Amino acid sequence: MDRLDPLDARLLDEFQRDLPLVERPFAEIGGRLGLDEAAVLARLTRLQATGAVARVGATVRPNTAGASTLAALAVPEARIDEVAELVGAEPGVNHSYLREDHWNLWFVATAPDGPALQAMLDRIGARSGLQVLDLRLVQPFNIDLGFRLTGQPATMARATGHDLSALTEADRPLLHRLSQGLPLVARPYAALAEALQRDEAGLCDRIGLLIGAGVISRLGVIVRHRALGWTANAMVVWTLPEDRIAEAGAALAALPGVTLCYQRRTVPGVWPYGLYCMIHARTRDEALAVLARARCLPGLSAAAHRVLFSTRCFKQSGARLAEAA
Repeated sequence: MDRLDPLDARLLDEFQRDLPLVERPFAEIGGRLGLDEAAVLARLTRLQATGAVARVGATVRPNTAGASTLAALAVPEARIDEVAELVGAEPGVNHSYLREDHWNLWFVATAPDGPALQAMLDRIGARSGLQVLDLRLVQPFNIDLGFRLTGQPATMARATGHDLSALTEADRPLLHRLSQGLPLVARPYAALAEALQRDEAGLCDRIGLLIGAGVISRLGVIVRHRALGWTANAMVVWTLPEDRIAEAGAALAALPGVTLCYQRRTVPGVWPYGLYCMIHARTRDEALAVLARARCLPGLSAAAHRVLFSTRCFKQSGARLAEAA
């Protein structure tokens, strides 16, 4: 994609989180950028149409309002397009990538509950005829991908605790719609409230409460990094004893250039890697430089690891948290 103009860059850098919870959020954003409301909406509409912005909405902490997992398939090269289409046809698959590894097709699957998630994985396994590697989240160290696109890499915000007692069943359709994206209109919360047959002010209060409870991890502009030139994206997986993962994960999450970090279940005899991080970079050399610094961390200096660069993106959308919206 062509270089962003300065105002587009500020819009994407400064509003990937903390979208104003006011009647006219885009007018407030415009006031901060020196633009009118219509200009902000026009820019976001254009950026979404060109693929730079996925949506303006929320990311929801995994396994709060629904059930989710990271999964992988080892797909023969001749079947990659066929199996990627099969996986992507599942509405609950919201991310799907080809990576450089024997386990080459990776996807994130989200469903309203655990049984629905398992049924989805079973369908994918049965229809593809391939083993599904199911790697459930154990603990997050950083799950907020909202990093700045300009300037030097910075330490990402650490994952904080969450209060599941704040959730009610009535929140599910709200979280689902926020995950799919707000309408790009002057009063998006009013439009959402009308669709859900709720009160606008009460809806905004509820969104604020869910952010405070850690259920909504981010509310703002959700960008497509690959479309913006961040094409060297590596998932690095590490093998560590269970009792060393928490300390190493905290150190890894604090390293500038590491954009996601979490612990997932291993699969004995198949997949021994319990600690994961993502490195988003513009070039492979830039990503490998971050990895070199990670390998110098005390907890990781002797740890076995694998580097899985993504080479194709098949699907990227908001998580599906309800059967119907």
